[in-house]
Amino acid sequence: MSDVLLDVRGLVVRYGKATAVDGVSFTLAAGEVLALNGPSGCGKSSTALAVLQLRRPDRGEVRFEGRRLTGLTERELRRVRPRLQPVFQDPYGSLSPRHRVRDAVAEPLKAQGRWDPSEGPARVAELLDRVGLDPSYGDRLPHELSGGQCQRAGIARALASDPRLLVLDEPVSSLDPSIRAGVLNLLADLRDDLGLGYLFICHDRAVVRHFADRVIEMRDGRVTSEWSPRPPDAALR
Repeated sequence: MSDVLLDVRGLVVRYGKATAVDGVSFTLAAGEVLALNGPSGCGKSSTALAVLQLRRPDRGEVRFEGRRLTGLTERELRRVRPRLQPVFQDPYGSLSPRHRVRDAVAEPLKAQGRWDPSEGPARVAELLDRVGLDPSYGDRLPHELSGGQCQRAGIARALASDPRLLVLDEPVSSLDPSIRAGVLNLLADLRDDLGLGYLFICHDRAVVRHFADRVIEMRDGRVTSEWSPRPPDAALR
């Protein structure tokens, strides 16, 4: 895991006079699961938003695949973002309730000018199958799916861009425990098959212990410690 995907140095994010992220630094390698762990309000999600440049940091530097993201224009960022994709906590909120699942998965391909009408539907079906959904689920609206199925559809949409890094912001915290392990196992398989790196935001220490390669603990916007749990637990499978 020597191929550094993400290099964050001295990240600071402020909301008015409140400092949400205060000098956070870390690196993340290709194929690595790096978890940000800590209580609610510790700055985990603000760090993730700054990494994605959805919230521009007030200070510090974010480099992805060696390229400095901080300071790029929105137009320049659009060329980078396909390789750096988010998966959010609320599976229903991340998909438009008016769009069928197949359209949601196809949207990144169309936005990036990569949609081929003759091959695109087969690509969408392939992506749905890859995340454990029957391609027929593409005809459904988000509210016709369970929470776990909807999160799988969100992962399929993220994969449509052929990313190298997924920023997973509490991706299983809203799911039932019986569904959670299945989604984590899917993410583990995708990491192994595609060589993806994950920035994994999670408040649940037990989940982090079983899923992450390295863990950064945060409190009050700062890094307080770093530790390495055992490899992903075979019991999750």
